[in-house]
This record gives sequence, C-alpha cells and structure tokens, in this order.
Amino acid sequence: MNKALRNPLVFILFVIPALTLFFVFFIYPIFSSIYYSFTSWNGVSDTVKYTGLDNFKKALGDDRFWVSVKNNGWFILFSVFIQVPLIVFFSLLIANVKKLKGLYKTAVFMPSIMSTAVIGILWGFIYEPNIGLFNKLLGLFGVEPIYWLSDERFAMLSILITNAWQWTGFYIVMVLAAILSIPSELDEAAAIDGATGFQRATRITLPLIVPIISVVIMLSIAGAMKAADIVIVMTKGGPAGSTEVMATYMIKYAITNFKYGYGNTIAVLIFVFTLVVTALYQLLFNRRSERIEY
Repeated sequence: MNKALRNPLVFILFVIPALTLFFVFFIYPIFSSIYYSFTSWNGVSDTVKYTGLDNFKKALGDDRFWVSVKNNGWFILFSVFIQVPLIVFFSLLIANVKKLKGLYKTAVFMPSIMSTAVIGILWGFIYEPNIGLFNKLLGLFGVEPIYWLSDERFAMLSILITNAWQWTGFYIVMVLAAILSIPSELDEAAAIDGATGFQRATRITLPLIVPIISVVIMLSIAGAMKAADIVIVMTKGGPAGSTEVMATYMIKYAITNFKYGYGNTIAVLIFVFTLVVTALYQLLFNRRSERIEY
C-alpha cells in the first residue's frame, strides 16, 4: 500500500475526478459566463452576436442596476453591523446558560434548516398590514398600519430582518462552538480574581473568538452578495424595484426577459464586486486575526 502511494500515477488517478468536477462545475461556467457577457443572445436561438463592451456600458449606466448594488450593500451593512453583534451577544448568553442549553441551540438553529419559501410566507403573515403581528403590536401604541412589504420605505428593511432571522441561528452555533472550546480554567481564574461576568466576556472570551467572528463576517458578506431567494419569495424585487438585488436583477434579464447575454454581464459584475469586497475585507481586517493557542 505504501509503495502504491509513492507512485505519482496513483496520486494523479485520485486527483483527476476532483479536477474534472472542479473544471465542469466551476471553471467552465465562469469562462462561459464571461464569453456570453460580450454577446447579445436570447439563450435560445442559434445566433450569438458579439457586442464587445456594450453590455457592460449598459449595465454601468443603468440606474436600476445601481439600485440593486446599493441593496446588496444594505445586506452587507445590516449583516456586519447589526446581525453579527447580535450573534455574538446571544452566543455569550447561551454559553452561560446552565440548563436546557441544547434546547436553546436547537431553537435558534431551527430557522436555518427551514426552506426560504416557508420563511418568506411565514414572515409575509407577520408583515400583513391588517392582521400581521407587527401592526397588531404597533396598534397597541396607536400607530397606523404599516405596509411593510409594499411601501418602498419599509420593504428593504423587512427583507433584511427576515434574512437575518433565518441565518442568525446558524452563525450562533458556530460562535457558540468557539466559546465552548475555550478552557474553563481561564474563566474560573478570572472569576477568582474578582472579574465580573461582563469583564470576563469582553476581556477574555471576545478576544479569543475573534478568528471565528472574522469567519462569520466573511460568510455574511458572501451570503449578502448572493442574496436572491428571500427577495424573490417576499417582494420579487418590488415595490418599483426598491428591493431589487444584483442576483434578482440578473435572473430577470437572463431568464425572464430572454436577454441571456446581458444577464451574464450582470453575473460577471457580481463576481467582480464580490472579489473586490472580499479582497478588501481580507486586506483591511482579516489579516489582523491571529491564530489562538490556549
């Protein structure tokens, strides 16, 4: 067996299937999308017309496209500055629970395994103007009914809250695992020295889980850039395109409007923007994360 593993041919035979799948499902779609982004094609006919940079000029000069870019930006900002702090806060709370910790972990994780369609319909009832939970609660304080999903002022916020509710539990489980891996001796020693719970959380636990928080932020940014399903289920990009994101904008052109070439242009721009955002994050913040050794 060892002799066989030292044979380069054996390694090649093991690597070829993985490389084949990587090429077919990752490399080929990227280059195919780049190719069609320079064309005018409806995705059906035999005629594929080369148009150079026309699609890119059209996209970059399209106000609705920039609205979708801005909405993806809202997804990122909401995830990083509101969702992630809540994730850390609830993780610290659950980590210090003495009883029924498993129940709490299951409860917060449950939305992450539910279908986005189910969550969209469920929150659609919560946002319903006449019988929805939010408006019923606001009505107790004399607030007039708010049309959460059909009012341009509130539609994007409603989607951001729903999306955060769906994925917060998934990240809580990740952060919780990091917190529970910290040796209890550190916390006990600090408690003996008179440190309060808040001091132990901010000066011991948080610094030690910075690497996993960095991963959570990275995953949140990636998720924000590909957000589409929750928007399609809840508003389909409306009202008046106010909740459109880049992915739904691409789908509308590539599939609904039979402008496959232009849709691929949007896909390429999503790819480029995602690379830029993740590269900036890695450059500015993630390089400061150090490996933690206990």
